[in-house]
Amino acid sequence: MPKMKTKSGAKKRFKVTANGRVKVGQAGKRHGMIKRSNKFIRNARGTAVLCEADEKIVKKYMPYAR
Repeated sequence: MPKMKTKSGAKKRFKVTANGRVKVGQAGKRHGMIKRSNKFIRNARGTAVLCEADEKIVKKYMPYAR
């Protein structure tokens, strides 16, 4: 059997943690910072963990990242 392919966009955007959760960078910080509140900018630092429903979708894109 041939190997399954990994979605290139997914491997650049997501990482799987040791516990099997999916880590993703926070959205909404590329441009338009003037209109965003300081609280929003502060809370959008670093990375976030996806919810279980989204996690199932992303894990299908990366069959070998488990």
